[in-house]
Amino acid sequence: MIRHLAAVAALCLLSAAVAADDPLEAELIALEKQSWVAWKDHDSAFYQRYLSDDHIEIQPHGVSGKDRVVAGVASPACKVDDYSVGEFRFRRLGPDSALLVYRAQQSTTCFGKPVPSPAIVTSIYQRRDGQWFNILFSQNPLPAEK
Repeated sequence: MIRHLAAVAALCLLSAAVAADDPLEAELIALEKQSWVAWKDHDSAFYQRYLSDDHIEIQPHGVSGKDRVVAGVASPACKVDDYSVGEFRFRRLGPDSALLVYRAQQSTTCFGKPVPSPAIVTSIYQRRDGQWFNILFSQNPLPAEK
């Protein structure tokens, strides 16, 4: 019985280690970081390729879709001076979907007003026709740090 429990515990530890080494995690974190570079550089062409056609974006000012996000990225209304992202958490939701949750901090103004920062970001990705698309992005402000 003890031998059986030890084998089960070893398999659980091995499964956790394999899950932690999922190459998809690094791929999606890199894609997420590219989206921040594109945001700062007003690279709307990146967002046109990166977002699914049915993308949903949830921000403090409301909910929008792909067309509005792409137009917003292209617009000079927002200026990103600096940003940092980290503390990523990854979860595979299925063979063709995954979740990233992380902390973002930015010094950004939109229409002359500061964007709330820091925030917790949630991004959901889905693989369609062999390509990973961002299907949901949500940014929730955190309380001000003291």
